[in-house]
Order: sequence, then structure tokens, then C-alpha cells
Amino acid sequence: MFQATAYSGRKVNDYELLLKQLTALTEDERDTTANLSNASALLNQFLHDVNWVGFYLWKGNQLVLGPFQGLPACLRIDYGKGVCGTAIKTRKSQLVEDVTKFPGHIACDSASKSEIVVPLIIDNEIYGVLDIDSPSTNRFDETDREYLEKFAGIVEGFSR
Repeated sequence: MFQATAYSGRKVNDYELLLKQLTALTEDERDTTANLSNASALLNQFLHDVNWVGFYLWKGNQLVLGPFQGLPACLRIDYGKGVCGTAIKTRKSQLVEDVTKFPGHIACDSASKSEIVVPLIIDNEIYGVLDIDSPSTNRFDETDREYLEKFAGIVEGFSR
């Protein structure tokens, strides 16, 4: 059973708690859309200074908007385009300190200044991405990348 717990303000400890919360929140539910919806809501509640948290799912040859928290977003993103498409093409997380300096950045929300995107790969196949935007430059760091990749690993597990 999921139970909300107050975060301590210590980044690594709070991320560890977040991972436990995601597991508890999704372990008894088999519907992927429900789990992705709650995962984006949990991250949105956990992360400070963000303006968009959500998923794009791979359909055909494009990323298509999935469950998210935030303002309306781009509906489709082509392979290799923008930060999300680059994460899929390289199969590596993209930590962008200043989106205005990222070649080909797709500005779905002009308020976004930094972004982190983690690819979701299941059985060596593209599944989608976890995408998080912030209205501040330099919002995300290596600790965020490390723990958001662990978060994505849990998402990949319930999305099989």
C-alpha cells in the first residue's frame, strides 16, 4: 500500500524514498497507463522547480505524448529530433543545462529553460522517454540523472 511520507531535504535520501514510493504505488497495479499517470504525478509532487513531468511513448516511428503533469505539450516527436528524440537515438539520458544551447530543441513550453530526458528501453526495444522540464537553467545534476534512471528502471519493469 502506498503511503505518502515527508521528504527530508537530503537529496539522495529523498530519491531513495521516492523509489520506494514508486514501487509501492505500482506493485499491485497491472495497467500501464494508470501506473505511468501515477508515476508522473509522484515525480511532479517530489521535484521542486519543474514545470512539466511526463512520458512520451514510442509508437510506429515517433514518440507520442503519454501521461504527464503540466501544460499541454507537443503531441509527437520524431526520432532524433529535440532532446527527447536524441535520447531515443543515442539510448542515453540527456541532461540539458540550457535548452537554448541544445541544437534542434523543440520548445513545447517557452518557459522551459533546462531539461532532463531518460530513455525507456525494454528488452532492447525503444519504449519511450521520461521527460522533465524546469523554468530554471542548470536545474538538473548528475544525482538527478542517476536517480531518474533508477526511477525509469522501475517504470520499465511495470511496463513489460
